[in-house]
Amino acid sequence: MNGEMFYRPRSLLLQWHITERCNLRCKHCYQEANSEKELSFQDLLEVYGQFQELLDFWNQDETLPMIRGHITITGGEPFIRHDFMDLLELLSTQRQKISFAILTNGSFIGAEMTHRLHNLAPTFVQVSIDGTQATHDMIRGADDFKRATSAVKHLVREHIPTLISFTAHHSNFREFEKVAQLGMRLRVERVWADRFIPLGRGTGLQDTVLTPNETRELFEIMYRARCKRRWFCRTDIAMHRALQFLVAGGRPYHCTAGDTLITVMHNGNLYPCRRMPIRVGNLMETPLIELYHKSELFRALRNRVSDGCEGGFYSKLCRGGLKCLSYALTGDPFKTDPGCWQNLTNTGK
Repeated sequence: MNGEMFYRPRSLLLQWHITERCNLRCKHCYQEANSEKELSFQDLLEVYGQFQELLDFWNQDETLPMIRGHITITGGEPFIRHDFMDLLELLSTQRQKISFAILTNGSFIGAEMTHRLHNLAPTFVQVSIDGTQATHDMIRGADDFKRATSAVKHLVREHIPTLISFTAHHSNFREFEKVAQLGMRLRVERVWADRFIPLGRGTGLQDTVLTPNETRELFEIMYRARCKRRWFCRTDIAMHRALQFLVAGGRPYHCTAGDTLITVMHNGNLYPCRRMPIRVGNLMETPLIELYHKSELFRALRNRVSDGCEGGFYSKLCRGGLKCLSYALTGDPFKTDPGCWQNLTNTGK
């Protein structure tokens, strides 16, 4: 193995899309289709084994800090797979080594399911809510707001750590505070937001991508929502995504794709991030340990500052902001974040 094979991240998050099938057809979805072709359960076990093998490789030297692994399982809608609970059962038995969580639209989560999930002890379950009832249902489908909030209530009732995610675009970003208030009322652990990336079914919606000024306004709305929490409110309004530190303060965030974040798709394809769908290889053809260390894209993502940000005050820490947005809008992940209002190349439109 060459020197690059000994690169060790501080941790490793696998975002695992076990299916593309979904019961919803959200307007801003990054999927192009709902493919029926997906890995068998035996193949899923192979993917898990390769993830464990990579961690074991890094952790064989006991004099170095242990690298912990985490798997976030999603889709599509993961609950659509008939063998999803079998996979969760396996992961639950291994959670001393590798923690796991679930991203879902909440459609399949009721009292019985949350009781089963409670016994499996995921790190968290995340449900998407994209605005008020009218806005959310316009984006995700009629009556979905009721289904999503019902799922959140069931999860919280079973004391399962619950997150609400919010995808911000031109038509809904000013409703974030209402979603934050909802999360506080429902007593979720965290409400957070990230910006819409025009991929898949959302490719034709580039006009709804937040402008630099709207990006800044969103973060100011989030910061105000954070500051309005009462002393007894445990809900975290998280602001640790690209550029959010410019309003919220704290350590600058940089894109972790290809470093502490990797994505495996329903067919075994490896991406740096689901929102940066650049195929690095396929785990059914090439082992993860080899793909992770030999990918030139991964190496660049770990180290390269985006074009247009060189010499900036935060450049070495921020590294150029939201690389998946740059990729979606320009075809190049190493162009400066199109939403950055501090970059002199932005027009501010």
